[in-house]
Parts: sequence; structure tokens; C-alpha cells
Amino acid sequence: MKVMAEPGAGTQFTLRDGGESVADDRLHRLYGYPDDLQRCWVRSNFVTSLDGGATADGRSGGLAGPGDRALFALLRELADVIVVGAGTVRAENYGGVHLGAAARQARHEAGQAELPPIAIVTRSGRLGKDMRVFTETEVTPLVLTAATSVPATRDLLKDTADVLDCSGADPDAVDLAVALARLAERGLRRVLTEGGPMLHGTLMQHDLLDELCLTIAP
Repeated sequence: MKVMAEPGAGTQFTLRDGGESVADDRLHRLYGYPDDLQRCWVRSNFVTSLDGGATADGRSGGLAGPGDRALFALLRELADVIVVGAGTVRAENYGGVHLGAAARQARHEAGQAELPPIAIVTRSGRLGKDMRVFTETEVTPLVLTAATSVPATRDLLKDTADVLDCSGADPDAVDLAVALARLAERGLRRVLTEGGPMLHGTLMQHDLLDELCLTIAP
């Protein structure tokens, strides 16, 4: 698929072969998650530069073009949950997900919550409760942390987040397979991860990534 952006015309997606324009409803079908999921289906949306950089001026948004931003919004609209590493939440100054009325209605008709929560992966659980991800959101974020960090993190964040024990054999580490199982237990099976690079790498290393949406920025 290719993206064309023209002044006054917005962002238009076209098929690579033949240049056929892709309407919004078809775009939703192309990026739709598999039906009747019994486990988490993990999709990654990632942008990198030609020389392998993951950020520009410290943020991944500096690498994104109009097509990336349009796809970013679409993928969020389709997901049950957005999984992000704590470092990315801090660097990108994450807030909660915002969707328009039409997208909320579409999600409602599909049996999803109107908004997907942000799920933050952090071994230490050291997160400031004044971060935008906790203060500027309509839905309660999830914190996926290690067993040894759960008590202090719950005490710190109180009712601003749901803190989940996501350790496996090592109580000092987050086991991503366990984290995905915790999300599946909550019915959050359409997973979108937006980074950062370490989280992407760990998912791939443990064969937990089902789909990669990759942009290589010039």
C-alpha cells in the first residue's frame, strides 16, 4: 500500500499495484483483526529511519508523515488495548486515547469498549501519578509490572490505574507472555503495541508478535 498526501486533499491510501484508491471501509477491513480470537493477537505499529533510528529529536513522531498519522489513528480505533513501554510513555508524553463520535459508535457496534485503555509495561513500576497517561484519560490505564513491584506501585498510583502482576518464574521481571494472558483474561485480545524498540524486540525474541506495520522513513 502507498500513501499520497496532497494539499487540501487529505491523506489517500492506494494499493501498490495499479494505484487503486482504498476507501475507508475497505481500509478497516484490510487492517481488521482475525475473528473469534481465543488469545491475544499482537500487532506492532513501528516507524524507523533508513539508518535504523527510532526517533527524531527524541520522539518517534518526528519520523512520521501524514500517512503514518492516519494509520496510527486507524490502528488505535481497531484495537482493544494499546501496550506501550514506560520509557515511550515518558518520552512521547502519552495521554489517553481520544476518538471521535463515529469511531466510538463503530466500536460499540463491534462489541468493543468506546475507548481502548493504555497498558504500560514497566518492571519497576516507577511511574508518576501526575503523568498525562493517568490525568488525561477517560478510561483507567493498566500497569503491567513485576510481582515484587506490585504493592508499591498500587500504593503509589492508588485508583488512577489497574496494576497487574505480570511475572512468570522470575518475580523481579515482567513476562510478556503472562502480560498478554492477563489482557486476554479481560477480553482485551486485539493488542496494538506502539513501542518502544526494547518492547518490540522482546516481543519478537519470544515469538509473541503476530503482525508488524512498519514504516521506513527517508
